Amino acid sequence: METTTPATKAKTAKHAAAPFNMPDYGIAKFEMPKFDLPKMEAYRETAEKGVEYAKDAFANAKVASDEAADLLEKTYKTAAKHATDYNQKLIEIARANTRSTFDYVDELLHVKSLSEFVELSTAQMRKQFDITSAQNEELYKLAQEIATEAAQTFGTSAAKAIERGA
Repeated sequence: METTTPATKAKTAKHAAAPFNMPDYGIAKFEMPKFDLPKMEAYRETAEKGVEYAKDAFANAKVASDEAADLLEKTYKTAAKHATDYNQKLIEIARANTRSTFDYVDELLHVKSLSEFVELSTAQMRKQFDITSAQNEELYKLAQEIATEAAQTFGTSAAKAIERGA
């Protein structure tokens, strides 16, 4: 059996002073530094400004993304419309050339001499050359208009998007 003397009791009391009845082995205690409230306020303001900046950057990125999608949609719609116009012109030209060929064949069926055949063939070649030249010029102008309009649409939309992003 252990006897407790006043010296042992003092030693035990000294060691038992620590929280949770853990003995205190004389380890130095460190206190948390006390923060000055004005400094904390400055950190809070900086953090709030950072959050606001991030929100603004996100909003701007979202707007830019929407504008880019709109730009692509407009460009695609313009290109699709012009592709349709160009293809319709090609179909119109093919129809005219087919009719011309059938008319030529019909006229050939009524030829009665070699000289008439040569005269009709020469006239048909000259006529077809003039028609083809006019058709090619028409297609060239249409393609130029399409390219110019597409470039203007894209350029205008891109300039607006860049202007808003700046």
